[in-house]
Amino acid sequence: MDVPALPQDPAVGAVAPATDPYSVYLDALTGAESRRTMRGCLDRIARVITGDEAATGAGQPWHLLRYEHTVRIRAILTEQGWSPSYVNKHLVALRRVMREAWRLGRMNAEDYQRAADLPTLQHTRLPAGQHVPAEVVGAALDACDRDPSPAGVRDGALLAVLYSTGCRRAEIAGLGLADYDVAARSLRVRGKRDKERLVYLTAEAVARTEAWLAVRGPAGGALFCPVNKAGRLRAPGGSPAPMTGQAIADIVSRRLAASGAARRTPHDFRRTFIGELLDAGVDLATTQALVGHASPVTTARYDRRPETRRREAVDRLRLPPARPLRPGAAPHPRRDQP
Repeated sequence: MDVPALPQDPAVGAVAPATDPYSVYLDALTGAESRRTMRGCLDRIARVITGDEAATGAGQPWHLLRYEHTVRIRAILTEQGWSPSYVNKHLVALRRVMREAWRLGRMNAEDYQRAADLPTLQHTRLPAGQHVPAEVVGAALDACDRDPSPAGVRDGALLAVLYSTGCRRAEIAGLGLADYDVAARSLRVRGKRDKERLVYLTAEAVARTEAWLAVRGPAGGALFCPVNKAGRLRAPGGSPAPMTGQAIADIVSRRLAASGAARRTPHDFRRTFIGELLDAGVDLATTQALVGHASPVTTARYDRRPETRRREAVDRLRLPPARPLRPGAAPHPRRDQP
C-alpha cells in the first residue's frame, strides 16, 4: 500500500510509519508489559499458523485470515491444554491484529467482521494464585535482613512496598524517586493505560524505603534499581536505572526460597492485599481505587469472604456418631477387621 510522504522538516525529521499490522498493534499498546504479553501471544499464534517453531508474528499475512482459519486456530489453541482464560487472551490478540489490518486498508470490513466473530471460551474457575500469609512475608523480610549487601536493603523495601500497596510488578518497576512522598506516605503509580493513582505505605514500609534510599542516594531516577554481584548500584550517568517486571518477580522468588517458603509471585501479593482489605471491611470502591482496577467486578473476584462464609456454614454441621438403629444390636464389623 502506498503511504503519502511526510513533509520533510529538518528540525523534526521524517517519521517512517509501520505498515505491518503486528507492529502497528504493538505500537498502539501503551504499556511495556502489555506489549511483551501480546507480542508473546501473537508469536505463539504465528507458530500455530506456520508450523515453524522459530516464527514470530512480524510479517505474517494476518490480512488473509478468514473465519474458517480463525475457528481452526481457536480449536488448536484449545487443544494445547491451556486454561480457557489463557486461550481467550490469545484470541484478543488475534482479533486486535486483524483490526489493525483492516484499519491499514489491507482487509475489507466484511472479511474482518466475519473472521473476528469468534466467541471466547466460556468457563468458571476457582480464583487463581495463592494467599501470602503474614508469617511468610516476615520470613522473606528476615532473609533480606540477613543479607548485608545493598540488595538485601533494596529487596526488603521492595517486598514491603509490594505487600502494603498491592501494586503490579510493572508498576513497581516504573516507580521513580519523584513518585515517592515521605510526608504523605504515598507513591504515585502509573498503571495500565497510563492511569495514575496514589497508593499508601504502612509505617513499616516507609522505614524500609527510607533505609533503602539511604543506600541508593538522592539522585533522580528509578526508585528501585539493579544491584550487581559486587554490591554496586547500576546508575549510568549517576541516575539509578529502572528494573524490569521480571527482575522483581525473580527477587520475590529468590527471597521466598531463601526463607524456606513455597514459591509465590508478585501478583500473589496483590491478591493478598485486596483480600485483606476486603476481609477488614474496606468497601469495594475504595479497594478498587487503591489497586487501579477499571471495574469493581475484577476487584470482587479477589473477595475471599464468600468462601469463608461457606466454610463456616459447613462447620455448623456435625457428623452423627456411629450407632445401630436397634438398641442391643451387634455392631457391624469394620472392613479392616477379620
